[in-house]
Amino acid sequence: MNYVYILRCNDDSLYTGWTNNLEKRVKAHSNGKGAKYTKARLPVELVYFEEYENKVEAMRREYAIKQLKRKEKLMLIKK
Repeated sequence: MNYVYILRCNDDSLYTGWTNNLEKRVKAHSNGKGAKYTKARLPVELVYFEEYENKVEAMRREYAIKQLKRKEKLMLIKK
């Protein structure tokens, strides 16, 4: 499976990414070995994710979520 996920960072910002191993990726972010963005904003919390059959679908969805405004992302998380 492939996953699109949103993390809430320590400064209350949101980070969106994709992976094929959600548990491992969130752990990497939490240990400061994920993205440069999250490394400077620890700790992080997984607040949302979606599953996809293939990488292309997940990457398209990641891009779509990244185009959303913060308010729209928060509404997505609340659902």
